[in-house]
Amino acid sequence: MPAHPTPFITVRGLEKSIGTQQILRGINLSIHHGESLVIIGGSGTGKSVFLKLVMGLMPATAGTITVDGAEITRLSERQLGPHRRKIGMLFQDGALFDSMTVTENVAFPLIEAGLRDGPELQSRIHEVLAAVGLAEHGHKLPAALSGGMRKRAALARAVVTRPSCIFYDEPTSGLDPIVSDSIDRLIRRTQQHYRCTSVVVTHDMRSVRSVADRVVYFRDGLVHFEGTPDQLFSSSDPMVRQFVEGHCGEDD
Repeated sequence: MPAHPTPFITVRGLEKSIGTQQILRGINLSIHHGESLVIIGGSGTGKSVFLKLVMGLMPATAGTITVDGAEITRLSERQLGPHRRKIGMLFQDGALFDSMTVTENVAFPLIEAGLRDGPELQSRIHEVLAAVGLAEHGHKLPAALSGGMRKRAALARAVVTRPSCIFYDEPTSGLDPIVSDSIDRLIRRTQQHYRCTSVVVTHDMRSVRSVADRVVYFRDGLVHFEGTPDQLFSSSDPMVRQFVEGHCGEDD
């Protein structure tokens, strides 16, 4: 049983169309406090769109999104501010500011949130850089970092405001297997250390095994499968097997 009686995120009948293309066709999903949920599915099945909708970065076409007890789909841009601060986001490419050092990148969301106290600011930055193994690299620009280090810096920026939930959009994309494994371990450690909810979008089946408490498979704009990693990998559903095993036929 979840520690909290109500989920942290509840989505009901969520639809999203862009132009004539219907991307989400009625997603129903609950995400519990403190769990690590992994979303899988072919390219173009709405995984990243789902994250943006829950963050309030784009409007839903239909349906409801409730986050930490608040229904957000009808909130104004100003009202969405406190909601967005509850969720940290690790974008697929890291989305670091090229002209800022790692330290300046990590400090940015704190300064935007109004933290001006020098010692407090430096303490928070040092804490997260140490947590991701970049304590000695704060002076560097993103161009001087490896791909894995850029992901770590982006994760430090995502957690520095101490959000209740962190979204990861393809966190191991473009990384070799060893670095990918280190990022997966870091996601788990971050979840446990900060006691936050994790939602991970990935195509990497190794990441599913390493990171997930629960897995959701998006297909044709709907939740096609929901269960534990063991249930996913032992599923006899031909569509699930096709995707997990990487066979042709999935629109990837």
